[in-house]
Amino acid sequence: MSNCAIILAGGEGKRMKSDKPKTLSEVLGKPMLSWVLSALQKAGVNDICVVKGYKSECIDDYLSNLDIVVESVFQAERLGTGHAVMMAEDFLSEHGGNVVILNGDAPFMSAETIKKSLDQHIKTGCAATVISAQVDDPTGYGRIVRDESGSLKAIVEQKDADEATLAITEVNSGGYWFDSQLLLSVLGRISSNNKAGEYYLPDAIKLLLSDGKTVGAYTAECSDAVLGANDPAQLEELNEIARQKGYSC
Repeated sequence: MSNCAIILAGGEGKRMKSDKPKTLSEVLGKPMLSWVLSALQKAGVNDICVVKGYKSECIDDYLSNLDIVVESVFQAERLGTGHAVMMAEDFLSEHGGNVVILNGDAPFMSAETIKKSLDQHIKTGCAATVISAQVDDPTGYGRIVRDESGSLKAIVEQKDADEATLAITEVNSGGYWFDSQLLLSVLGRISSNNKAGEYYLPDAIKLLLSDGKTVGAYTAECSDAVLGANDPAQLEELNEIARQKGYSC
């Protein structure tokens, strides 16, 4: 079965105080997007589609100078992560198999995590597998709620969590493996009936569960897999972590 990837890279990142897309902000001198692409290649996933948005010409310029061919699609309006994946519907239809969806501003999502989560996804035959991580401070992250068998029961966002759920320290990284055809079967049913009027990718998980499908969660070896940056201070933190831990792209 073939494997492909969609990287979400449409964000503007206003708080970055930069004139380029957020995913082109650099960690150790290389764009965060470059880190994600490198991890995918090391994991053996070479069919890749980047969803671009803000200053898409900058993403085009970056991709045109790579040694590999990477497809891209344009998200004219940034209406959420689910909407971003909808822009890549043709790519999904053409490739089939399994698809991993990653955030382009999460530079420490490793090849090992991508490979091992895929192995679990295939072995368990799940419709989707959420890549999670155990963190010391889960504030702000969606919590992973499992059932007695260890399968995913729900992803509960911080604002919707009760006291018991808030105590959970396993969180959603924003990375997912899906069976492509099953993802396509629910993608058009994701609703924007929420305060932000956006389409959220975790709703695809809810729909698969409501359809009676099994969804799993793979816990990354290192909690750094969930880290991203929304402002210059957080970007500097990523650079410091990469220096201290000897990470490389």
